[in-house]
Amino acid sequence: MTTISAIEANKAAARRFYDEVVSQGKLEVLDEIIAEDGRDTAVPAGNIKGRSGFVEHITWLRENVEGVTATVDDLIAEDDRVVVYWSIDGVQRGEIFGVPDSGAGRRFTGVSISTIRFRDGRIVEYGVLPDRYGIVAQLAR
Repeated sequence: MTTISAIEANKAAARRFYDEVVSQGKLEVLDEIIAEDGRDTAVPAGNIKGRSGFVEHITWLRENVEGVTATVDDLIAEDDRVVVYWSIDGVQRGEIFGVPDSGAGRRFTGVSISTIRFRDGRIVEYGVLPDRYGIVAQLAR
């Protein structure tokens, strides 16, 4: 695979992560796009190796955010890395960033930047920097 086609494949896998896994909850897609030794450094419980960390992260997100939708707004790729600027939308149904669910069903939106590293077309490392302040400000009102 040429470098350009590898970069395009990595970008496509990153989009699948947000479109199919986060937004649609298709956890089976993780078997296709996450390496056996992949590492999700954004797991609420900490840095967990393997696909189980990704399953834990997405399960937590989908349990705490009803109707969660992730939209890829922009992405940049070079070599084995993809940086994704994305937005999230949903309704709070559990504790998020320390803000307990008030039962009011507060809708929120937020933006995040993720860094994803690939090996052989599969994700080996995932990290995310969400706009925690912006999300907390919406939920704590």
